[in-house]
Amino acid sequence: MRAQELSAVRSDPRIPRSASVEGAGSRLLEAYVALAERGEHLFAGLLGCAAPKQWAHYPYDDAIDAARCYQWFYHSHSPEDRPGSPEHGHIHLFARRPLWGRRLRSKSEMDFAKLCGDPMSDVHTRHLLAIGFDAKGLPISLFTVNSWVTGDLMLGTDLTMELLANMELDTGHPDVDAVVESTVRMCIPELYKVMAARDSSLASCSVPDKLEDSSLELLSEISVDLDAKLMALG
Repeated sequence: MRAQELSAVRSDPRIPRSASVEGAGSRLLEAYVALAERGEHLFAGLLGCAAPKQWAHYPYDDAIDAARCYQWFYHSHSPEDRPGSPEHGHIHLFARRPLWGRRLRSKSEMDFAKLCGDPMSDVHTRHLLAIGFDAKGLPISLFTVNSWVTGDLMLGTDLTMELLANMELDTGHPDVDAVVESTVRMCIPELYKVMAARDSSLASCSVPDKLEDSSLELLSEISVDLDAKLMALG
C-alpha cells in the first residue's frame, strides 16, 4: 500500500482506529500460519475436505452473524463461466436489514436508489461485496455483481464502505471470518475504486430494469495482491 493510500485510510472517519491496516495484516498472517500448522485449507471445514459442487452454497444456509447482522456464503462457478480466471471460488458478503433498514431514506441512499432505477423490494439483505479466492484459498480479487445475481439489492457507496470498514464477524467459521475481515480492512483504497466502477457501470446502463438485465452481471472487479501489501507494511 502506498504511503498516500495508507494515510487516506487512517484519516477516513468511517474506519475505526482499532481496525488498523497493520493489525489486519497481522491477523491475516496469523490465520494462514495457523492453517498451515494444522495442514488445512481455508475452506476445508466448509467443504468437508471434498471438492466443491458448482453453484452450491457453503454453508448450505449461509454463515450468519445474527448479533452483528452480517452473513456470507462461499461458492464456485463452472470454469466456462469465467474463462481464464485463476479463481477457485468466491465469497458473497451481505448486510442484514438491521444495519441499513432505517437509513434508506438518507439522501445518499435515495440518490443510489434512483441510479438503480428506484427498485421496489422488501429484501432482507443487501449485497456488499464478493471476494475471489484462488485454489490455495488466498484472496485474489474484489468485485461487485448485479442484483439479479444474488436476488437482493445493493447499497450506496457511502453506506457500503461504512459497513465494510466497521465489519466484525463471528459466524462460527473463525478462519474464514478472519480472512474476510482482514482482506476488507487491508483493501479499503481498492474498495473505493470497486464501488466507483460499480456505480459507473450502473449509470452507463440505459435499460429500464437494469438490476434485472442478465447481460449485465459483473459490475466491477479489481485484482488484489495481499503479499505485496504485507511486504509494504514491513
